[in-house]
Amino acid sequence: MVHNFSSLLLVFLLFIAPTYAIPIEQVSSICNQSKRPSFCFALLNSKPKANLVSLTQYTIDTTRTNVTNTIKLINSLIAQSVNDPKAKNHYKSCLEHFKGALYNVDYTQELLKKGDYQGVNVAASSIQTNVDDCISGESPTDPPYHDPSMLPKYASIIELVVEIILIISNSLLRPLGPSRRFLQKAVASGGSSLARLGELSSPGRAGRQPSPLFCYK
Repeated sequence: MVHNFSSLLLVFLLFIAPTYAIPIEQVSSICNQSKRPSFCFALLNSKPKANLVSLTQYTIDTTRTNVTNTIKLINSLIAQSVNDPKAKNHYKSCLEHFKGALYNVDYTQELLKKGDYQGVNVAASSIQTNVDDCISGESPTDPPYHDPSMLPKYASIIELVVEIILIISNSLLRPLGPSRRFLQKAVASGGSSLARLGELSSPGRAGRQPSPLFCYK
């Protein structure tokens, strides 16, 4: 009986998933709130036929990949800074901040699965704080470190992606229509099939990694 119900649910989702794809007007509304609308459009358009939840998932995945790659970069910079104590201390501090960012990415993911969009917003803000503490310092009185490496650029990309998570999560917090209310309840209940609506609505995309356009390797 459970197997038959799951099969019926899957067929049902395959038919309804396209109706959850957000219109281009909403993508425009999201991206026009960002600091770099062109970057936002490029990122979101790389995930066609997605709904707000699957777009949030996609941007979280992209953030995780970028943070992980940044940690690899920082470890490399630490190894290269043996004869520069100031640089080495800076990169060691950044390593701790980005480890915190990675933790907050995973926490953001957990909250999304629970349908806690307010929590997603708060946790994503913490990622930005982690990144900013590395680049600008933990206190306004901290003198900025002149970093000639690629780290500031890596960090700026992460901040742009996280900004999109914040904007989308704010959209998810707005009053829900019947379809959005159904989706939120389904995701909050832990239904894995429903949580993958974006993939179901776009055949062949399941398991695909975030676009390299937004990742440094």
